[in-house]
Amino acid sequence: CQKDHRPKHKRECKKRAAELRDELLFKQPESSYLGDCPICLIPLALNEGAWKVYGCCSKTVCNGCNFINQRREYEQKLEHACPFCRHLLPKSNAEDKRNIKRRINANDPLALCNSGAQCLNDKKFKTAFKLLSKAAELGDVTAHFNLSIMYSLGQVEKDREKHLYHLEQGSIGGHPSARYNLGNYEWVYGDKERAKKHYMISASLGCDDTIRWLMHAFKKGKVSKEYLAVALRAHQAAVNATKSPQREEAEEAMKRYGEDFDGYSDY
Repeated sequence: CQKDHRPKHKRECKKRAAELRDELLFKQPESSYLGDCPICLIPLALNEGAWKVYGCCSKTVCNGCNFINQRREYEQKLEHACPFCRHLLPKSNAEDKRNIKRRINANDPLALCNSGAQCLNDKKFKTAFKLLSKAAELGDVTAHFNLSIMYSLGQVEKDREKHLYHLEQGSIGGHPSARYNLGNYEWVYGDKERAKKHYMISASLGCDDTIRWLMHAFKKGKVSKEYLAVALRAHQAAVNATKSPQREEAEEAMKRYGEDFDGYSDY
């Protein structure tokens, strides 16, 4: 059929394919790419300082659950262990690296992505690209976002189509910064109404950069007061959803004792 009839409906096929892609692209994600803490099941905050990734199981645990676990360990005089899988925490950097390597060898997407991101920071672009590509194939959303940056900056090859593809994949997966960057691209090179849709979704996932940009755009008369108000409410709802008494208690402890606060061991 494609061979015999495609020339007759090629334009309609392309149009429908674009419509289906947009339906997927502009669908509101259920949550950000981080998802929920696997212990308390409350959405994780976007701020990297609000959670910790454990190399033993590649689980991302919020500070509230980390804090409660540390308090339990102190009170029961237990050795420090992962709050999720209960594997004892590494006592050296070498042991930590061995744990991460095991996860990479097991094709763990998060371990692959985090190692790729570290290589990217160290300007080891070939290794970073290999690890991030593998993680993206396995569905890691942050890997798609990092690959979009590499294609944009020419750290592998400068390719606009691949840059946009990975931005879109990251956006579909709930990455607020990927969505924000895609909105910026549409604002400058594409359709401003499409850009506003991207900004609204990004704001509803809790992206601070989006809100700062929209505040600036409102002052310049580029977005309406009503649009900004909806975005602000959506952003605040996303932020509120990440709060809990345990996380607030942990935040107070970190303010008092510093970011390296370790349960009650300093008492």
